[in-house]
Amino acid sequence: MEVELTRITSANFDECVMLEVTEKQRGFVAPNVMSIAQSKVFPMLEARAVYAEGEMAGFVMYGFDPGENRYTLARLMVDARKQGCGIGRAATMEVLEELKGRDDCDAVYLSYVPGNEGAEALYSSVGFEKTGEVDKVSGEIVMRYSFEKAPGETDVS
Repeated sequence: MEVELTRITSANFDECVMLEVTEKQRGFVAPNVMSIAQSKVFPMLEARAVYAEGEMAGFVMYGFDPGENRYTLARLMVDARKQGCGIGRAATMEVLEELKGRDDCDAVYLSYVPGNEGAEALYSSVGFEKTGEVDKVSGEIVMRYSFEKAPGETDVS
């Protein structure tokens, strides 16, 4: 599955905020409108609509967290009608690919709500590993994806 990450603009804002997860998942992820608002208050976070096959299918938010001094995948959601098609995995991989290209990014962190087995399975399947850390504020489980570099390898920009 190929996906494209696209900036949120006035042209796609309404569609993005109307995307919803399943009823069971609502306690696991913030509404997109909240995430978009956070990206405006915290400009180091990038909010993107996820498009699959030319249709908006989800949302991601990622960037550098200066408080933790690390890159983070802060949000990932796939609309309930589009789940089960590999969009979440493809979007996660796309974010990782984008962040890998940044000179100062050697790892990406995320956290998920305990009990969200779907998120844990997805993130584990792409190579995130539990750090043993639990977010002090939210109680969420923290995972880390490391960009492996061969000895002597450097990023060329």
